[in-house]
Amino acid sequence: MNGFPFLSETGSSLVQMIAVAGVALLLPFILDTKSTLHRSILYACAAVLALRYLVWRAMFTISPMELSWDFLASWSLLGFEMAAMTCALSTFALMSRTIDRSAEADAHLSWWGDAPTPRVAILIATYNEELEILERTIIGAKALNHANKEVFVLDDGRRDWLRDYCEAQHVRYLRRPDNKGSKAGNINHALMVLGNEPVPPAFFAVLDADFVPHRGFISRSLALFHDITVGLVQTPQHFFNADPVQHNLGLSHSYPDEQRFFFDHVQPARDAWGMAICCGTSSVMRWEAIQDVGGFPTDSVTEDFMVTLVLQNQGWKTVYLNEPLTEGLAPEGLKEYVTQRARWCLGLMQIARSHVGPFSRNNLRLRDRWSIIDSVFYWLFSFPFRLAALIYPLLYWYFNVTSVTANVPDVLSYFGVFFVWVMMANFAVARGMLVPVIHDVSQLLGAIPITRAAITGLFRPHGHPFSVTAKGGDRSKIIIQWRMMLPYLILLILTVIGPMLGIVSDEFAYYDAGEGKSIVMFWTLYNIVILSVMMITFVELPRTERHIADKPERGIFVADGRIKRVWIEGLTQDMLSIRGQDLWIGQVGQIRIKDVGDVQSTVVGWINDGARLRLQTTVEQKEALMLRFYSEGDSPGVVAARISAIGSDLFSRLISVR
Repeated sequence: MNGFPFLSETGSSLVQMIAVAGVALLLPFILDTKSTLHRSILYACAAVLALRYLVWRAMFTISPMELSWDFLASWSLLGFEMAAMTCALSTFALMSRTIDRSAEADAHLSWWGDAPTPRVAILIATYNEELEILERTIIGAKALNHANKEVFVLDDGRRDWLRDYCEAQHVRYLRRPDNKGSKAGNINHALMVLGNEPVPPAFFAVLDADFVPHRGFISRSLALFHDITVGLVQTPQHFFNADPVQHNLGLSHSYPDEQRFFFDHVQPARDAWGMAICCGTSSVMRWEAIQDVGGFPTDSVTEDFMVTLVLQNQGWKTVYLNEPLTEGLAPEGLKEYVTQRARWCLGLMQIARSHVGPFSRNNLRLRDRWSIIDSVFYWLFSFPFRLAALIYPLLYWYFNVTSVTANVPDVLSYFGVFFVWVMMANFAVARGMLVPVIHDVSQLLGAIPITRAAITGLFRPHGHPFSVTAKGGDRSKIIIQWRMMLPYLILLILTVIGPMLGIVSDEFAYYDAGEGKSIVMFWTLYNIVILSVMMITFVELPRTERHIADKPERGIFVADGRIKRVWIEGLTQDMLSIRGQDLWIGQVGQIRIKDVGDVQSTVVGWINDGARLRLQTTVEQKEALMLRFYSEGDSPGVVAARISAIGSDLFSRLISVR
């Protein structure tokens, strides 16, 4: 090895990476993820490695100060990277704590004792959702196991058919003459109506039109109001359908939705710091607290985060109960997915420029100001950096501009060690929710509009309309999002052609970057993988039934006077499969389903060991099925990554592309 110093140095760097990986592999066995000490040590190591990497980048990998394109590219990329790393360092600090309030909720159920059960108003805000979406939310709200409750449907769409449906369901229907203030204004109108009643509710819950509460949503959330300083309790959002990344990449059964990391890990960490935030739906609020701050703020299109800040400004706390107490509909289309996130970004920038911004004169604590700055940094720096990582290698291939001057051993030693540690730490804490490539793709999908929203919102915070996230609709066809795909398709073509130009012509990439050329080549290949996966994501696949009970259960099928005990599989709201013989197409009978009753059904097709039945449910049976699907059970969907299955699922999706 002495005759090959490059190999010797590379081997040494690989040994460092392997050693770090070896230590990291032991983390699941020695790490107590609930221990602040353990988490602090874990993320302190990540911070040290991050700072070590940044010092190396700033001192040894950039071009000298001179008037050249290499200098501009090198220093500007370092600026993007340092900004993104600032976000990472803030996240490391944030994740050093966590809290689980389930035991607290257990200990304080019915804390009011012999006093009257607190009255709770359930506010369902709606604008343009279909009946299919609204009915399950209304039915779920009516079935909540808190006795002293009243359900209100706040219709900003002013639809007569919805008014009539609410009357039939015996829930209160409210509409207002205009849509001023968007969702926040809609809720404020309902609060005004409630405030004019002889006895206003002690608490109220907010549900989006597509979020169905589990039966214990109110009782579990109310338990945390035993603390008289708590003004708001937020619970996580779970989704019974796959988001566009999961669905279009075929990862619905192996990779969690994009928001799981935030709701399952970031929010408990924020709560441990006293910085949990309201996320709109699936929250319960104290009437007195909201009246104290004058209702929902309308200064931002993300009124939920802002209500947390105005409450804290008045001394009211927001806490987080990390239990699956509601489940809703994730955006099913890429346009809706990106629109939603761009709105969140814009709203955060509006908050930063408001009277409860981090640099305004107010009563916010230092940690609350950090909370806002952390969020601003995330939206303002993370997404531009991801775009920069796609663009900067092209400067070398097409213009001979070198943005990073480094050798392979140093990259492995400084960046490789840092990357391995952070990935393994996240795997130990968050069960592999941030998988490279897949996570990159989910972030890049909205990077362009999010970057635009961040800059626009920061410099021109007012005068932006509220963009409603459309839910439901016809999803039965393949749709290719060409307009969204185009910029990334261009980047993919340029990235693939770039290295080839150096082969066919000496006019491109002729600069002798030494080992740096190997770094750019690896960087380019990684970008090709990401962009190729993105191309598949832009092909939106058809969707079918959103909620299926796959677990087999026993049932009884009665037809032609004969009683058969059967196994029920693949139960949906209008179809199921049963195992059994001696059935024929068109045969009519009744199938007994647990918690639903005897349902009229017709055999409509064959399966390998049985038949497919179409259900003809009554109104009561249909509602019973809705409650069974959406208001009971544990977390729907995938809550942790199945690393072994991701590769095979993604490969299956890749080879299915025609």
